[in-house]
Amino acid sequence: MNIFEPTRTLLNPKFEGYKLDPVSQDEIVSRFSLDFKPSQATVSGRSPLSFQEVQSRITHNHLAVCPQGNRAMYIDAAHKVVVIDIDEASIVPSFNVIYDLPSPIRSDNIEYPHREYPTAAFITPTSAVVSDGGGLLYTINFADGIVSEPLGTFTLPSPGPPFRIHSVHTASTDAILAILSSRYYGSDAESTQSKDLPSTNFDIWGVKITLTSTSHSRVQEMDVLWHRRGQDVPIYTAFVQSLDAALLIGGTKYESLGNETSPPYEPSPDEIVPISRADEKFDTDAPEPAKPPPYSWTQTSDSVTMAIPLPSSTPKSTIKVLFSPQSLTVHVDNEVSSSVPIPRYSARRLWDGILSSTSYWTWDREAEHSFGLLTLYLDKQHQGTKWTQVFASNADQEVEVLETLDPSELWHVREALEKYTAALREGDDASGLGLGHGVPSLAEGELDMEVDDVVGRKAYLTWVDSNGNVPQWWKNAEDIPFQLLSTLIPGHGASKLSVIVKSNLDGIVHTLDEKDSKTPVWTHTSTFSALSFVLASKQDTRFTFHDTGAVFAFEGGIRDRGGNVYIYRAASADSKWAKQAILKVGDGYGGSLLGIGKLRVAGATVILCLAEGELIILKNP
Repeated sequence: MNIFEPTRTLLNPKFEGYKLDPVSQDEIVSRFSLDFKPSQATVSGRSPLSFQEVQSRITHNHLAVCPQGNRAMYIDAAHKVVVIDIDEASIVPSFNVIYDLPSPIRSDNIEYPHREYPTAAFITPTSAVVSDGGGLLYTINFADGIVSEPLGTFTLPSPGPPFRIHSVHTASTDAILAILSSRYYGSDAESTQSKDLPSTNFDIWGVKITLTSTSHSRVQEMDVLWHRRGQDVPIYTAFVQSLDAALLIGGTKYESLGNETSPPYEPSPDEIVPISRADEKFDTDAPEPAKPPPYSWTQTSDSVTMAIPLPSSTPKSTIKVLFSPQSLTVHVDNEVSSSVPIPRYSARRLWDGILSSTSYWTWDREAEHSFGLLTLYLDKQHQGTKWTQVFASNADQEVEVLETLDPSELWHVREALEKYTAALREGDDASGLGLGHGVPSLAEGELDMEVDDVVGRKAYLTWVDSNGNVPQWWKNAEDIPFQLLSTLIPGHGASKLSVIVKSNLDGIVHTLDEKDSKTPVWTHTSTFSALSFVLASKQDTRFTFHDTGAVFAFEGGIRDRGGNVYIYRAASADSKWAKQAILKVGDGYGGSLLGIGKLRVAGATVILCLAEGELIILKNP
């Protein structure tokens, strides 16, 4: 069963597009130059980065925000920990260095693992955890504005690889839980120098860190609560307190050690041997031709036309068609033998309502053909509603019939069926005959299937309870991938966790309903119509986040060209149009966009955009 099931009443088949909502760039956008500049460059080892590492570094958020206060934090290129405070009256930032991370000392003659980006996360408005990207984590307290020494210094169990902080959760007054990730180098680090690079794996750690450490100078090992491994860096992580579990969203499943799944083996054609079953024949030279669909259909704004091929010898008196406002019945009591099954629909529920009194059907035998056409003309009950298919659902093993976009091709279903039956008799190749397979001919070249397929990121859900096990309510869940379009904006302050998942052209908002800790479910709560379609047209999107009522797609910005943020507003389920706003975030001089976070300052929504050379503030965007 699909984890993210859409609710039909929240979909909007009448949606036509987004209209530009002019907003004042000068009133919303403010820029402030940085004295302490962050960098997206790291000291690299001699071995190359894997694709997964490169991708995760491009989308890494360098900005940490504190939901409980008007402040954020980042680490600059010189390893200075910088806190950003926002003045409530003027919405102007101030920057204070609270700690200098020790600079790592490395020899050119030794091969080291790749450094990670230094990362930080708030514990409270005046305390945080900071990693140096080289394998050390510091707990710091800056209530007085500056830190003289860390409260504690920690590392992962030997060999203590470089790691990244993903999220932090307060477990008690003197302890926190953190989710970390590190690259897995295997038992022999020299294996990374192999010419044939092995598949890259990543370790995901759930650790407990004690804040009341009595040893400030001694490096301590973190208490590992659980340890998982997968083939990608997590896209999003979170602790869900009511479920006593951690959520990992990534491009792979994260298995407990010893249960890692290896990449599926794809046999060559010569290695495939069929298994004989009853009534199967393997001595034929050509495969059985693909069966054409049982009908073809097209639509206008006020009607649906459906064409069903039947043997031309079928008497009209044997055809029974019954229209009702919500269903369709088609029975053909034909005793003439046919090489293909004759469709039979008994009170099949239609995708939407029709006007039964004005709908009608015709039967055209076409004596020169072996098949005639039974054509049904259905008048839509709701004009302007676009049907995605004829019937509300498909019966078991019934193929989904795509709409024929070119009405002139509607009748080709008869020729396709004739060629199919001829191929069955003569053994000819019937492939490529058209209707019912792939995109209709009118749409060829109009839809960029490759672009539409790659919008968002393929992702899996992994749940881990506090003991490192799979929660009881998740043990029977299927590992079905989905296309993730957006996660909650950092610092969102939302009471419930939500994600936006691709569903055809739309973006479906699914919110985690955790009222019953024994059976938590993802509930479809709202829809951003055509979101997948509009995001597919963006070529330089680095971050895509959502908040209540809006989706923000931030461009990274390249060279001397600054990036934009595209804001898509939510609309009601019956609206034909929604609002879209565009703001210039980068001015071409501040460099690439590196981090995003949201704060609430004096009742206003403030989005911080950290670039290489400046901080951009969006006030009530």
